[in-house]
Amino acid sequence: MTAGRAEVGLDANQQGQGRQDTAPVFTPDPATLAHLELILNGGYPLPGFMTSEEAASTIKHGRLPGGTPWPVPVTLPVPDTLADADQLVLADPEGAPLAELRVSERWWCDDGDRDDGHGHRLAGEVRFSRPPMYGVLRHLRMAPAEIRGQREIGGFADRPLLAVLAGRPLHHRSLHQIRAAAEEVAEDGRAEVLVIINTPLDDEGLTPAIIAAEPLLPPRTRFVVATLPTPACGDVHPSPAAPSGRAPGGTAPRLPTGRYDLLAAHVARAYGATHLLIDRAPRTPAPSDEDLEPAPIPILPAAEWCYDTRDELWRQADQVTADRAEIEPSDAEVEEMLARGRELPAWFTPARVAAELHRLRPARTRRGLTVFFTGLSGSGKSTVARGVAEGVRRAGRTVTLLDGDVVRRMLSAGLTFSREDRDLNIRRIGYVAAEITRHGGVAICAPIAPYAATRAQVRAMVEETGDFFLVHVATPLEVCEARDRKGLYAKARAGEIPEFTGVSDPYEEPADADLVLDTQHTTEGESVAEVLAALRAGGWLPDHN
Repeated sequence: MTAGRAEVGLDANQQGQGRQDTAPVFTPDPATLAHLELILNGGYPLPGFMTSEEAASTIKHGRLPGGTPWPVPVTLPVPDTLADADQLVLADPEGAPLAELRVSERWWCDDGDRDDGHGHRLAGEVRFSRPPMYGVLRHLRMAPAEIRGQREIGGFADRPLLAVLAGRPLHHRSLHQIRAAAEEVAEDGRAEVLVIINTPLDDEGLTPAIIAAEPLLPPRTRFVVATLPTPACGDVHPSPAAPSGRAPGGTAPRLPTGRYDLLAAHVARAYGATHLLIDRAPRTPAPSDEDLEPAPIPILPAAEWCYDTRDELWRQADQVTADRAEIEPSDAEVEEMLARGRELPAWFTPARVAAELHRLRPARTRRGLTVFFTGLSGSGKSTVARGVAEGVRRAGRTVTLLDGDVVRRMLSAGLTFSREDRDLNIRRIGYVAAEITRHGGVAICAPIAPYAATRAQVRAMVEETGDFFLVHVATPLEVCEARDRKGLYAKARAGEIPEFTGVSDPYEEPADADLVLDTQHTTEGESVAEVLAALRAGGWLPDHN
């Protein structure tokens, strides 16, 4: 998804508005787009983006300056070029206007309240422009007022409504927890259930597998899709409902434990929910009652269930002795079973859910993959990559080789070797690789890719739709320079090539490589064989090849 794109003086006729719009048009980052949609559809009781005082009070106290409880800051980061704007047209990644912002305050964030650190923020009310069209599952992204209206028309508005926040499949344990919670909130069993599926704007995630459990949920259950911005990894407890792979709304501030559970409670209340249950992965700790005390509706603790192997039934954990209790597999274990093409146990998940998971997460031998080689010029990565491509092809998989030099000529002609252009070149390679991966092919890339941040961006692009395998060709600089088949190091030493990786510009060795090759002490054939063996061991190539 394109983030932070700004254009000035666009003709709004191009956006279907029929008028000239002289305000700058700006596409926020994914987390801010998620906030904006919840502001516009009534999921947040906020008129727009926060001032510096409001953001600071929210971060420190979990309240707005007037005392109203609110758990997370909702701010609008903008680039330097828009820091002095009086108004903005906020658009989706395709350029379609969503809202108009009249700026009430310009402020500088200097407390690192977001993963992008310091930067300009604009505050002010937003005015709705037109319904959003961008994003997947639009038919399920109903505004809270629509759900409340449907309940009133159906005569159910006076019944308890249990909201369930889910971003992972509802296996037997979760289904038992939901049914028990629905009985708890309505003694007569007449509670309705609203499953709020938390998934990114541009990715359906595991939504089909979640909906597959519908026949096993209480009879008055409906589904909606929303995107709740979630915290950066390591900042706070990650949202237990976030789909595997990536956070639905990007990243967000460092905040005390439980703030994102409270945010979910506010959104659930907007839909008319009287209670909230958060579907957490197995063995995931929940925030304390004290952390959740400011919740606008009760957040129910989920009773723990386990499988009784003797009676072959699911029971509450306190009713099963330890020697008979089977705990459901972790999400990582489930992912590994799917990757290896193994059937999911029937005691663990319903057949309908298992079928959807196998469709969404096919075995790695049928799953798209990007093998990304990185290393210094002359490290041998291109040679090894060609050998690996041939081996993958012999194994029966469709493969595309994106060599750094070839891409430079065909895809990135005209780019310089400045850091900005080198980053753009790598992102272009990543985009093409992600599309190949999306369609089940194998992309093998062999650029220098010296910067860790850019490699991380490529990994994120690819892992939205498939798998990513990073190979560091760790040939020492002195060996690469001694080879110098193209004479590039000599020119760099002579000052003829500025910003040359390893000489006048740094190479950031990857700390997240899936495989490290030492081509200094191995032959080309041995290096190729090592990579193919790793791909075979990981399940991306059949064992018999």
